[in-house]
Amino acid sequence: MALSSMTGFARSHGTSGPYAFEWELKSVNAKGFDLRMRLPPGWDEIEQIARKRAVGVLSRGTVYANLNVKRAGALSTVRVNEDVLASIVKIAGVLAGRIDAVAPSIDGLLAIKGVIEVVEPESDEAEDKAAKSAVTAAFDQALTALVAMRKREGVTLGQILLQRMDEIESLAKKAEAAPGRKPEAVRARLTEQIAALLESSDRFDSDRLNQEALMMAAKADIREELDRIASHAAQVREMIGEGGAVGRRLDFLAQEFNREVNTCCSKSNDLELTNTGLAMKNVVEQFREQVQNLE
Repeated sequence: MALSSMTGFARSHGTSGPYAFEWELKSVNAKGFDLRMRLPPGWDEIEQIARKRAVGVLSRGTVYANLNVKRAGALSTVRVNEDVLASIVKIAGVLAGRIDAVAPSIDGLLAIKGVIEVVEPESDEAEDKAAKSAVTAAFDQALTALVAMRKREGVTLGQILLQRMDEIESLAKKAEAAPGRKPEAVRARLTEQIAALLESSDRFDSDRLNQEALMMAAKADIREELDRIASHAAQVREMIGEGGAVGRRLDFLAQEFNREVNTCCSKSNDLELTNTGLAMKNVVEQFREQVQNLE
């Protein structure tokens, strides 16, 4: 199963009877899955079907689905509500005998709410049913195209993530081979630090000295961190090979990478090792940013 990105775009359109319609789907990153639909009045029943089909193929990302529908040859007509107009004229006549006012004009009467009515054309039940079926099929087409685009993007992201793993593993090998990690270099630093301890203390305490030496040696050793970095890298490669919705698990490993690299930097007493750790930290951050795009 291939990796899938959470970002994508797709469009589909069609006609059915007097109706012409178009779907536009756009997906962006999100922690979970959310489908936000915008449908024209009278087409709400499509939402439940579309939502069920989207949930079946997508597990993460916010998807915006917009449907535009036009009905060809269906012109609205305008008519005067004679009953409302007659009532208004009658009231105007009564008021004219009580107050000194200008007689109402035609445009003034027509501007009164309820006098003019816009009548929508009558719909055909069979045509509407067929149109909604066609619109649902068009949603499936757009959804399929969206999934395909997200998978193409996922393939590219997978390649980028593997490149980041190559860089992390290369830097980890460089850290392992750093001159500051060689036994003679560690021994020299310990000798200097022990000498400093002896100079700062008036009384020689062999037990305290042994404890300090062990602590210094442990702090200088990043073997465990390098082993865990190698283990995390192997897991990343395995997950990318398996594919599917692995974004959350890879995000967790990105946090673990960052933790190990930070420990390596804090333990370092060597400039080259510190610079290597900082470079690795930068690559880990790039890895984490790309993982945020994966489903």
